[in-house]
Amino acid sequence: QTCALPIWQTLFFSATMPPEIERLADMFLYNPQRVEVARPASTATTITQRLVATSAEGHAKRERLRGLIRGEEDLKNGIIFCNRKRDVALLQKSLVSHGFDAAALHGDMDQRARTTALDGFRNGETALLVASDVAARGLDIPSVGHIFNFDVPIHADDYVHRIGRTGRAGRSGHAFMLKGARDGKYVEAIEKLIGQKIATRVME
Repeated sequence: QTCALPIWQTLFFSATMPPEIERLADMFLYNPQRVEVARPASTATTITQRLVATSAEGHAKRERLRGLIRGEEDLKNGIIFCNRKRDVALLQKSLVSHGFDAAALHGDMDQRARTTALDGFRNGETALLVASDVAARGLDIPSVGHIFNFDVPIHADDYVHRIGRTGRAGRSGHAFMLKGARDGKYVEAIEKLIGQKIATRVME
């Protein structure tokens, strides 16, 4: 009489697969098979992407962002990404002071504050969520209409991850990136990674 041993299969899902995650997966998976639904570093065709020229100075840059947000007539909600967590708090306070409904999400916040900010955004109680990359990793909010890159990400992969929060499940989305005079090399790296030029939105 033979006894069949149980066969275990492990499935690992990830929206993105940066090198550090690949190394981690290789440590735990035996002879894995990789299945991709889109080429690496691709952006959804449902997302309209635009560059917006701006001054590098904080006040002028925040003013440009406010003008951009006000100009989007169909804006229901949006996530605004900053490179540094201290800028997340500063920008959120600035937006609130100018009458915008905005919450902050960054790594220095305690779990209760982060949960409150996320729940308010998911439930539609808060229109804008200002976030850092680390805090926004793994966010599963299916109906985000707009993404605003207040800062051009230093790492091109982060751009793909950021704008991937919109245009999901066949929905249309809009992604804007504020570009200063010193951001050219980072924008070029992003365009090389995604395989396309990002059109410029002209603002008065």
